[in-house]
Amino acid sequence: MTAVAALLLLTVLAGLVRVARGPTRADRMLAAQLVGTAGVAVLLLLSGDGEAPGLVDAALVLALLSAVGAITFARLVWRDLGDRTEERDGRA
Repeated sequence: MTAVAALLLLTVLAGLVRVARGPTRADRMLAAQLVGTAGVAVLLLLSGDGEAPGLVDAALVLALLSAVGAITFARLVWRDLGDRTEERDGRA
């Protein structure tokens, strides 16, 4: 299980590079979702031995934060698209 966790950590590192470099906001958000999902998987794998049951709680919190981040991003993009439509239609 440790080897799988290490492979997932490499995925997290690749995702962090994409978050930092972009090129678009959508790419960054998808990479952040990848980091959240892989992070949850790593925490659950590491807690699988039963020696660190607190990692399950940390994985749950990370999963919730990742979902809230995705929802926030979607709302911001939706609002931005609405603003652009109003400007184009001359309603601004």
